[in-house]
Amino acid sequence: MAFAVITGASKGIGKEMAIILAKKKHDVLLIARSSKELSELAEKLKKEYSVNALTLPLDLSGSDAAKSVSDNILAQKLDIDILINNAGFGVWGAFDSTKLDEQLNMMQLNMQSLVSLTHKLLPYLKKNKQSYILNVGSTAAYQSMPYLSAYAATKSFVLSFSRGLHEELKDSGVCVTCLSPGPTETSFMERAGMKSQKIADAADKFGMSGEAVAQIGIRAMFNKETEAIPGGVNKLTAFFPRFIPKKLIERTVGNLYKP
Repeated sequence: MAFAVITGASKGIGKEMAIILAKKKHDVLLIARSSKELSELAEKLKKEYSVNALTLPLDLSGSDAAKSVSDNILAQKLDIDILINNAGFGVWGAFDSTKLDEQLNMMQLNMQSLVSLTHKLLPYLKKNKQSYILNVGSTAAYQSMPYLSAYAATKSFVLSFSRGLHEELKDSGVCVTCLSPGPTETSFMERAGMKSQKIADAADKFGMSGEAVAQIGIRAMFNKETEAIPGGVNKLTAFFPRFIPKKLIERTVGNLYKP
């Protein structure tokens, strides 16, 4: 059985995707910063689903991270047929009040690391008759988001990159899908430093479980869809900006996300 490489696999959507694939008897290579959480998940998958579950504790925002992953795969002679680029985070707040290093680190992980890992692993994926790449974006990709300005821009990049690559690789046996979830029950808000009751209330009202989002993403990947937006409300938030003045959307989003 070939392996699925899953980044950001220690928690949230990435963890749920690992469980879903393990239930399908798919071997997994789990990548995240937390060695302890990865090991606990790997043991659970091996015990409950009798699959091979390997771990690679790694900070993917490092400039040589993609090479480290590729070298690990080569050293273990792994067959790879799925790459899930799930690792990423956001930085919330007025742009000039946030630390530049945090913004640049976010951009490195959300965009450059994703591109580097995709480029490094494509030769492995192309060895199979059918392989898949699933990039986790966000509904933030569909409009500008004041106070999450750089984050939304990184997710617009992920969506555009994924759609372009889907077309490029359509005859190669490698299918690329972009999953764009909205508010999800993950540690995103905590990691982004969001301390707003307005945002928390909206997330509680419209948020989806990580398991539900993961199920939709894995299904879309295997169905070879170009992109998938989980949830009816999220589909509307991605659709309506085409018909509503951008200024109005930006003012509305800004009022919601303003610190």
